[in-house]
Amino acid sequence: MAAAAPTRAEVLALFRSLLRTAKQFSDYNIREYTRRRAADAFRENRALADAPAAAAAFAEGKKQLEVAKRQALVYSLYAPKAKSVMELKAQ
Repeated sequence: MAAAAPTRAEVLALFRSLLRTAKQFSDYNIREYTRRRAADAFRENRALADAPAAAAAFAEGKKQLEVAKRQALVYSLYAPKAKSVMELKAQ
């Protein structure tokens, strides 16, 4: 059974979910790393034309979303008390 390529709406929904999950990290460095990694992965896979490769990349993205959600939960339990220098500059 051939894997169907995800639709544009599904891909954009996955990207938005990854960005929303990145915002849940309280630590600036981890939050920015997660956001940057998601954007880089989508940029890298933007030109995938064949359906099996696009479906595999989409499945990998969904796995990474689940990992990021679990990590956000764990990091919320052990959030640092002090803000980073980058967060203090932004205020």
